[in-house]
Amino acid sequence: MKHSADSMKRHKPPRKFAFLPWLFMLTGDVQGLFTGKVPLPWLGGAGVLAFAVLYGATVFAGLDERRRHTRTPHVLLSGLAAVTYALTIGYGGDWLLCFPLLSLTSGIVLRERDGNGRRLGLVVLTLSGSAGLIGSFRGGPSESLTIGYGTMLSGLVTAAILTLFETVAQLRATREELARSAVEQERQRFSRDLHDLLGHTMSVIVVKAEAVRRLAPRDLDAALGQAADIEAVGRQALTEIREAVTGYREGSLTTELDGARSLLEASGIEAEIRQSGPPLPPQSAALLGWVVREGVTNVVRHSGAERCTVEVRGETDQVHLEITDNGRGVGSAPPTTKGGTGGTGLKGLTERLAAAGGSLTSGPDGRRGFRLVAELPVDSEFEEDRKR
Repeated sequence: MKHSADSMKRHKPPRKFAFLPWLFMLTGDVQGLFTGKVPLPWLGGAGVLAFAVLYGATVFAGLDERRRHTRTPHVLLSGLAAVTYALTIGYGGDWLLCFPLLSLTSGIVLRERDGNGRRLGLVVLTLSGSAGLIGSFRGGPSESLTIGYGTMLSGLVTAAILTLFETVAQLRATREELARSAVEQERQRFSRDLHDLLGHTMSVIVVKAEAVRRLAPRDLDAALGQAADIEAVGRQALTEIREAVTGYREGSLTTELDGARSLLEASGIEAEIRQSGPPLPPQSAALLGWVVREGVTNVVRHSGAERCTVEVRGETDQVHLEITDNGRGVGSAPPTTKGGTGGTGLKGLTERLAAAGGSLTSGPDGRRGFRLVAELPVDSEFEEDRKR
């Protein structure tokens, strides 16, 4: 945190007061007013005072984000330009240094964040040409070249420096926003993983615990077998949670299908599991494994079904997964809103499949039952590697 704060301090753009010391460039003009070397010193004094006030006001308005895109900075810049031309044409000499200061404020007011500096370039070239032309009449060719070059340089460099600082600040803000977005996405992923893991595991444990209670009075060996399953499921859940936390867990479709058969049979639901087609890429298999886990868990929890069918059909370009039951239809999925279906798990799975180019649909299957269909494209590169 300390390093970040120090970095922010180093990369802060110049503040408003940082440009005011440049007014000391007019010290020679002010001395000329007090020594009487300038005709009509009262008029020159009024001009210098007006220039200093307009210069400060223009700098402050141009660096104020709330006022920068209003008309105020441009009006002030126009007034400063008028005073500059009046002083330099009337007095010449050191008064020509007003042009670099006018160009500097032009760089502040007319800079563009999108990198389009045509307007600023046109203004700076005009000011540089004007300074060179007036300087040639009032001081000679050498002074003309010096003042013209200084005028051009001051405006362009000022605009470039400020634009660079603003771009860096914008990139830093974008990076922080991307970091926050990444954290939020990871939080959502972790939430979905825990929901899928714990929801399925708790359902299995509850169902098998009920089986132990039913079997214990009449078949102790069968009850002990169910208790052993509970222990195995608990251990597997601990392993999966650890892997989910580290972000490296990859599910297995075959394992999930076997687990679905065991869960359905333990719940007294007739299970029919069918799988056909070529082997799937690991990521696709893992994603469909989540669908099997969530879909079968919902059947056990909410359907009241007597029969459930899980079918996986792999084709050349996509894989089709379908889970159907003969339960209570809409009631097979927990309600999320009044009159709607689809729990948090199904919503998360829909988002995952959509991100992978697939789809997930669910709804009543005729008069009775519920139907869950997932379709996912198959990675062609994986298929080519497998054939080789």
